Amino acid sequence: MGCVAVALIDRFSRGISATLLSRGVKMVANAALLVVLARFLLSPDEYGLLYLTISIVGVARLFSDLGLGRSTARYVNEYKEDGGGQLHHVLRVGFAVRLGLVIAVAIAVALGRGVIADLVGQPALGPYLLVGSLYLAVISFQSFFSVLFQGFSRVTLSACVGITNSISRVVFAVAFVLLGLGGVGALLGYVVAAALAVVVGAALLYTQLYVRYEHDDEREDGLRRRILEYSIPLTATRSANTLDKRVDTILVGALAGPAAAGFYTVGKQVSAFLDVPARSIGFTVSPAYGEEKANGEYERAARMYEASLRYVLLLYVPAATGLLLVADPAIVLVFGQDYAAATLVVQVMSIYVVFQAINLVTTQGLDYLGRARERAIGKGITAVGNVVLNVLLIPPYGAAGAAAATVLTFGFYVAGNVYIMHAELPVRTGRLRKTAGRVIAVSAGMAVGVALVMPHVSSIVSLVAVVALGVVIWGALSIASGLLDVGEAVTVLSRLT
Repeated sequence: MGCVAVALIDRFSRGISATLLSRGVKMVANAALLVVLARFLLSPDEYGLLYLTISIVGVARLFSDLGLGRSTARYVNEYKEDGGGQLHHVLRVGFAVRLGLVIAVAIAVALGRGVIADLVGQPALGPYLLVGSLYLAVISFQSFFSVLFQGFSRVTLSACVGITNSISRVVFAVAFVLLGLGGVGALLGYVVAAALAVVVGAALLYTQLYVRYEHDDEREDGLRRRILEYSIPLTATRSANTLDKRVDTILVGALAGPAAAGFYTVGKQVSAFLDVPARSIGFTVSPAYGEEKANGEYERAARMYEASLRYVLLLYVPAATGLLLVADPAIVLVFGQDYAAATLVVQVMSIYVVFQAINLVTTQGLDYLGRARERAIGKGITAVGNVVLNVLLIPPYGAAGAAAATVLTFGFYVAGNVYIMHAELPVRTGRLRKTAGRVIAVSAGMAVGVALVMPHVSSIVSLVAVVALGVVIWGALSIASGLLDVGEAVTVLSRLT
């Protein structure tokens, strides 16, 4: 396993490093915004309205994408291995359709903002949605550039786009709020930041990639049709994924009010901060599964997947355990007493952290392996179940009910994705089960040590000390159990720096 892991890092070290950097910058930027906006600049109602709008925009983005981004990236990935003659035509088809969709959906959101606000039961959403229509347009194209760079296997360029957005978002969102524009100003800051990222993405795509490929004069027969057809299962998956990740926030806002939506958003964002390594690995490695399959290297693809799973289990099961233990004092110490109700949400979502990590190194790989249709079916079933459970659990339990619904349904979805990956590649499930058992034992040992000192946490400093103690215990137990090979870890880290 160590040789496979090192080979994996050798091949993708630059991409993983760049993606980790991008995700790390995004994590720090989001954390800064979360604390500054939630604790100091916006009320819980304003913060809830801000992210209620972002969730509504996220749903509207379904219609500005329709799976076209990943479909275009899939064909970019395919044709770049075949001389690149058709790449220009692939990109032109993708951009032309995407532009038409974005314009139509942005105008619809702007004109229909009053109707949408009435449907959600929050009249104050009107001005937010007007700015949100602009945000929809620019964030749609930022996402498009990022996924295209992934298709080119140039995730370093995706990282440049992401870092531009993350840093600019903090600067402009805080600046516009300080100018007295409130939550709407914060959203306007998001718009400006994403627009800058789009400019950077367009420049990089043209100068670094587009002009480097010779293009065929004639477009292949049926190319546009194939791109659009493959977008259909991806549309289904993206639609279900959006329902799973966005509609819950909308339902919390509609059924329990904007403050509850703010609590729920805080809980989800805290859990999301931990997904940086898994998201980086998954984003970088996913295209390789398709490449290895095309070359008949099924065993190699399987070993790569096993190595990815091993890393995320070793990192995320203990991390989720620690989050569950420290959530109670941490939320109040960091965000203030007004957000104490978010504590239970964070504790429930700690389970989601593990599911999400496994999913991030699995789900995109299925798209590149040509199994988008099966994943779409599973995601659709999951999304419907999540909506039903949200409607049932939010009225009696509020934001915590929404969190429980998300964890339960998402767990079934992840299990289905892992099963499909196992059917596609010769994954050694016995070894993975043994690894999971040892990771759980390490996490339990770490939990005992942390629980013993938790009563002494009374400040940010003592909280950080407890977290550091948990990391030390985890490291010691991981090395003692053989899960963490120090030599391998040093080799991997040296290739990432």
